[in-house]
Amino acid sequence: MDFKTARRRMVDSQVRTNDVTDLRLQTALETIPREMFLPSALREQAYVERELPYAPGRSMLTARDFAKLVAAADPRPGDLCLDAVAGTGYSTAVLAGLVDMVVAVESDEALAAAAQENITKLDVANAAVITGDSAKGAPGQGPFDLILIDGVIEIRPDTLLAQLKDRGRLATIERRGGVSRGVVYRRSGDAFAATEKFDAMAKTVLPGFAAAKSFVF
Repeated sequence: MDFKTARRRMVDSQVRTNDVTDLRLQTALETIPREMFLPSALREQAYVERELPYAPGRSMLTARDFAKLVAAADPRPGDLCLDAVAGTGYSTAVLAGLVDMVVAVESDEALAAAAQENITKLDVANAAVITGDSAKGAPGQGPFDLILIDGVIEIRPDTLLAQLKDRGRLATIERRGGVSRGVVYRRSGDAFAATEKFDAMAKTVLPGFAAAKSFVF
């Protein structure tokens, strides 16, 4: 498979056509080999427009959802960024091309090792992977200008929101009532305002970010 051509087509048909106009982000998506962050059996599906489960409770977002999420997060050249759920490192690698420094946290040791290996292979020098609880973030490394949760959550991420700088942003996909939407939180002092940005296809809820089960009588 010609992955380089597939990446270009992905950007042309799945990214630009969905109102993702940031040229830096388009370049990053066309440059970073999405397929290398998936198991070998899934690599030829890397540019298919559907969620790709690659580990228990983990899925790679569609190119469309991921691109719109990162665009909504508004990554800036001087930002210190927390990639709260690194997975195998795809979001970390993309963010590293858009901000000053990325601190990536991953709760699964095997995935964290894979993420570090992948960003090392790509010579990403401005990112570091930490094995730890993604829901708790990296308070010792912050506060952060930007926090990305690359996946679906069902609860408000208060512990992560507390690690934002004043006027910082947190971007994620929230799922409520069976509907997923891209959301950006912005901090102003001790207050946080959430704005819905787009409807998302993603359904796989990240471990540590699921709502508690409740009985219905």
